[in-house]
Amino acid sequence: MTIEQQIQDLRNELREHNYNYYVLDNATISDYEFDIKLKTLQDLEAKYPEFFDSNSPTQRVGGAVTKNFETIKHEHRMYSLDNSYSKEDLQDWETRIKKLVDGDIQYTCELKYDGASISLTYENGVLLKAVTRGDGFQGDNVTANVKTIKSVPLKLKGDFPSKFDIRGEIVLPFDGFNKMNEERIEIGEEPYRNPRNTASGSLKLQDSAEVAKRPLECLLYNLTGLNLGINTQFESLEKARIWGFKVPEVAKLTNSIDEVLEFVEYWDTHRHDLPYETDGVVIKVNNLQQQEELGYTAKAPRWAIAYKFKAEQVSTRLNNITYQVGRTGAITPVANLEPVELAGTTVKRASLHNADQIEKLDIREGDMVYVEKGGEIIPKILGVDLEKRSIDSTPTKYLTHCPECETELVRQAGEAQHYCPNYNGCNPQIIGRIQHFISRKAMDIDGLGSETVALLVNEGLISNYSDLYELTKEQVVPLERMAEKSADNLIEGIEQSKNIPFERVLFALGIRYVGETVAKKLAKHYKTIDAIANATQEDLINVDEIGIKIAESVNAFFGSDENNEIINRLKAFGVQLEMSAEQLIGQTNILQGDIVVVTGVFESISRNELKKLIEDNGGKVSSSISSKTSYIVAGNNMGPSKKEKAEKLDIVLISEYEFLQKLK
Repeated sequence: MTIEQQIQDLRNELREHNYNYYVLDNATISDYEFDIKLKTLQDLEAKYPEFFDSNSPTQRVGGAVTKNFETIKHEHRMYSLDNSYSKEDLQDWETRIKKLVDGDIQYTCELKYDGASISLTYENGVLLKAVTRGDGFQGDNVTANVKTIKSVPLKLKGDFPSKFDIRGEIVLPFDGFNKMNEERIEIGEEPYRNPRNTASGSLKLQDSAEVAKRPLECLLYNLTGLNLGINTQFESLEKARIWGFKVPEVAKLTNSIDEVLEFVEYWDTHRHDLPYETDGVVIKVNNLQQQEELGYTAKAPRWAIAYKFKAEQVSTRLNNITYQVGRTGAITPVANLEPVELAGTTVKRASLHNADQIEKLDIREGDMVYVEKGGEIIPKILGVDLEKRSIDSTPTKYLTHCPECETELVRQAGEAQHYCPNYNGCNPQIIGRIQHFISRKAMDIDGLGSETVALLVNEGLISNYSDLYELTKEQVVPLERMAEKSADNLIEGIEQSKNIPFERVLFALGIRYVGETVAKKLAKHYKTIDAIANATQEDLINVDEIGIKIAESVNAFFGSDENNEIINRLKAFGVQLEMSAEQLIGQTNILQGDIVVVTGVFESISRNELKKLIEDNGGKVSSSISSKTSYIVAGNNMGPSKKEKAEKLDIVLISEYEFLQKLK
């Protein structure tokens, strides 16, 4: 046997033992025997470096040091999940999806593990990269750290696709977490607060050798990619197990919402017997073709929903109420609480939302209040313990003037919140708008964070986001915590932001009600900032998904001389305020006014490509058939009820080939 073959055989043997121990929880040799084999392999690899393999079992000990984690764009976006809290929520969800797909619907129920979301990419059966969820569009490359987690296979087994992503959670089991805390207490250090935050923090440690010391596990639950040869979610879980992934065995295939609720009720009680933190159940439509038919909203898949277990509640004292000013001038009252432990974290503050909420709860300073973590994430106040209220307690009088600039607050009819109207003279609004402008989903300016923005405003160096483009290195170097290299990065980051495409610049401007999706709609429809600025309210309302509130807000923004001056400065600095020639390629108005439904399985083009073609050519994609539907692009396996409805409404069905011909 050659040395290379000997090394390869040892690697394969150790991988199999590793899989048996960390994935199947079924050790086939003793730890001592494993260590002897691993030492033999290490010695051989050291002696024959020409046979080095970055995915060898010997590489799991870590050692790579990462100063800055590279930001990587997800090939397939990582969505959030909509939440439900009752049987009625689940029934409403089922009613919605049954209107959009034909046939019986099965559901895969899985536990919702509370860890750090991760996306692993495999190519030809080898781990290519591991990326954190980030903002769903892009995350941090933490491959070196994830390779140290023993339950993550570095090489796959069996008949796997050539390339795919698999999503899951990096978790820290209770036993390992408790052991880590015992060791910290022993050496006089503060214990970690909870397993979830500790797992998440572990992924961002700079030294992967330190990560290797932590008993992290990776639980996987979702395959993403093209041509995977899989028809259902439940089948994907079974396949992933065969390929070598640690996929929880508790997943269950159900045929009705009643069966889903049986699963929920069982695990709401038995979750405390599990070795990991869980905070709910994820319910997914099992059939992948039905998933594709259902598609996504701007933030979440329509084919999945999370059922959250009842949140933990505690009682504590409300010390006082303060008020925060947001970037739009919205005032948010904040309850400052006597610190209290809740779901593994110390809670000191909770949002009171608005004046109506304070009046509804009749909440007063000094009250004992009931606090819960809504969805076990954001603390909220549920009510007041009136029996413990002081006899000299007085009702809360809502603030009348801005806590920052003393301007009298306004509250429009139909609005829940009060606003400070001092748009250009209220510091938190100015800072907030610039912080929004530089954020990752907007201009994504490297080297410039929220604290630096506040510093630049408070030092008088900038008063709006167009001022950023006149900053010099000499101006920023003297700032607190700003070294020479940091100043270079900041100026370079600002320069690079001039390449950010128009739709993101439009979002970055911070026009009220214009989020990412609305910005894309407006950019695609009008093509330039000038066209949007000159659009009447009536014009704007005719754009898909633009209502009266958005139209009024857009008109008000461009009706301001100060805002128009800022826009003109951004133009002069070279910021992208119109669609580029590259973006306009393939965009026409051929389908202007057409409302198109896409259904079935296609041969020459994917469903998402079809939808993009419709939108790029001025049409609107609808998920349901109605009298307003212009025509249906129908693939194979179109559902019988959809076909029946189309015939009843006399709506034309065309094939994918006829549709593509239409565009030519």
